[in-house]
Amino acid sequence: METTLNFEKVWQMFQETDRRFKETDREFQETQRALDRRFQETDRMFKETDKKMKTLQDLFEGQWGKLMESLVEGDLVRLLSDHGVRINDTSTRRKGCRNGKNFEFDIIAHKGKEIVIVEVKTTLRVKPVDQFIERLRQVKCYLPEYGAHRVLGAVAYLRAEEASDQHAQNQGLFVIRATGDSAAIVNEKGFQPREFG
Repeated sequence: METTLNFEKVWQMFQETDRRFKETDREFQETQRALDRRFQETDRMFKETDKKMKTLQDLFEGQWGKLMESLVEGDLVRLLSDHGVRINDTSTRRKGCRNGKNFEFDIIAHKGKEIVIVEVKTTLRVKPVDQFIERLRQVKCYLPEYGAHRVLGAVAYLRAEEASDQHAQNQGLFVIRATGDSAAIVNEKGFQPREFG
């Protein structure tokens, strides 16, 4: 009889322990679901913030780029004329697609059968200079109306890194540095521009 009582006591303790485990497991699962919801909400908020930051960055860079282009374009005719390239007018933001390849040129300065294509960067680096040179090599494919033109290139920037300004000059590009409210060609004396296309 005492064994039966002990067994019943043990059985009751087992059932109580099992009940507590189930209750703890239920509470744990509820906590886990709540944490999952919070993580999902936090993740959603981070993605939303990232999207807003990207939009703001694009807006800032776009507006800053337009400001840089305006600064350079305003002095471009005078700058090039001072270096022996007589330009009549300029056009900006030439975009298109030829043979399945997209292209964009920031500024094109024109005169008769000669054009100067200008790439404008806030911060100039070597890789974008090389990419621009590759586009210049293809310019007559992208813009067939300039097929018979002499094509020169220039890079304009506010700040240069990686000695990219020297690299650009070595590749035969005019190098234009934006300074304050104007711009200046900073190529070394005796610089001879390279023809592209």
